[in-house]
Amino acid sequence: MKTPVSIVSIASVSALGHNRDQIITNYGLAKHFLSKQSFFDKEVVVGALTPDTKTAMATLSHSDKKYKSLDNTVLFAIHTAREVLEKSGWDREATIGVNFGSSRGATALFEKQYAFFLEHQKSEVLTSPTTTLGNISSWVSHDLQIDGPDVSHSITCSTALHALLNGMAWLQAGFADKFIVGGSEAPLTDFTLSQIHALKIYTENIENPFPCRALDMDQTQNSMVLGEGAAAVGLELGVSDKALALIEGIGYATEILSHAASLSATAECLQKSMRMALRNMAPSDVDVIVMHAPGTLKGDVAEMRAIEAVFYKDIPALTTNKWKLGHTFGASGLLSLEMAVIMLQTQTFIEVPYLNNHSRPKKIKRILVNAVGFGGNAVSVMLRLP
Repeated sequence: MKTPVSIVSIASVSALGHNRDQIITNYGLAKHFLSKQSFFDKEVVVGALTPDTKTAMATLSHSDKKYKSLDNTVLFAIHTAREVLEKSGWDREATIGVNFGSSRGATALFEKQYAFFLEHQKSEVLTSPTTTLGNISSWVSHDLQIDGPDVSHSITCSTALHALLNGMAWLQAGFADKFIVGGSEAPLTDFTLSQIHALKIYTENIENPFPCRALDMDQTQNSMVLGEGAAAVGLELGVSDKALALIEGIGYATEILSHAASLSATAECLQKSMRMALRNMAPSDVDVIVMHAPGTLKGDVAEMRAIEAVFYKDIPALTTNKWKLGHTFGASGLLSLEMAVIMLQTQTFIEVPYLNNHSRPKKIKRILVNAVGFGGNAVSVMLRLP
């Protein structure tokens, strides 16, 4: 990296809430925030928004008649972007870019409009623009009344961290003064849940004290849980006096797959992305890794093998948040990054309570955040204290 990039603000909505103090408090509790949802003729565990967060989203939806036709993916993005802009204190006359991504896009609205089409053999007027994945960033720019570049994209579960990479590239190139990057996902629909169940990776541990046992290398069955949410951060080039954390290393890679929905046994793409993010740093310089760790047998083990291959005997403290709030697909990378920023700021390691083999850092100076998605694409981001 030519110049470090500062994270000057951060916001999120998830099963942990939408208020930063509430989110920090909930990260400090040794319990999950998953809940049960009806799924056809049975119940499943999901990472749904809290009731007060759902109320905030409903209020946003009804605040403007244009917003009533928007999917939750867009509403989540607007909410987090508003908070990021407010906390950043940026002059709106600056060139502020926006890059929001989503793995699946306007899931619920697309399913609703398609059901209408099947029944009536015609589509409603706003079907096309409101169900298009690419409309997230444009709606955010419209809502914030900023006129910088706006980009939307989908790169499966590493989408949010790819947005971060893209925003950094615009800043490093001098094409924007500031950048809001984020990921948003609202996938708790019958069709999406059905797709994940078809992969046979969804948890059956509905009554278990920890339905998702992400990062548990001793688990004998898949325990992934689907969650909804969004996260966004405000980026500035250089070391800002408002910096919550600095990005000093990035890595990215794609591997050739033998199966469309799996990683190689040693997660070659993650090995490459982590090594790129480390650059000239020693493995012992990293205090914590926030793993992607979705709770799938093959996925968690592959990422662990990748970490062992890169860090050898200097494996940092390991953690994940998916046991707590679920796997939010395209938003998950930035929710993991938010967790990392909280650990840096509070100097408190957020551990996984059902694991007994934790190593706990005495001081947290650097944290590596991983994300990887279908298609064998990985991103690793190195954060450090300002």
